[in-house]
Amino acid sequence: MNLKDMTGLQIMQAAAAGKLPLAPISKTIPMQIKLAEEGRVVFEATANETHTNPLGGVHGGFAATVMDSVTGCSAHTMLGAGEGYGTIELNVKMCKPVPFNKTLIAEGKVINKTRRLVISEGYLRDESGSLYAYATATNMILS
Repeated sequence: MNLKDMTGLQIMQAAAAGKLPLAPISKTIPMQIKLAEEGRVVFEATANETHTNPLGGVHGGFAATVMDSVTGCSAHTMLGAGEGYGTIELNVKMCKPVPFNKTLIAEGKVINKTRRLVISEGYLRDESGSLYAYATATNMILS
């Protein structure tokens, strides 16, 4: 598989199918891509005790990293072969504490794309739909 010849959607779909290795950040923040379609991705993510903040809860960086990943990967699904992206703005709202050892569903959706920018939003929820974090992001398209 030559990644330079693949569109962003093809790369994300290959990752979801297990045909590409997980990104190294997935070892630090346990998450995996479950679905990729044009303008949308779905991940599963699970915080554990290695993500503890000084007060004993899940560090906010866990949710922020997951939100950066799903907003960025949803943007990636909109790119042509040979194009890349970089996050230039990420705004995360923490809605309630992330639990330990509970698999959460993270979804990223593109809400606007121009020639140079992709704007997306992300949600981190549990299986009942309860919201833990919400984010918006702007990614610059790199050619």
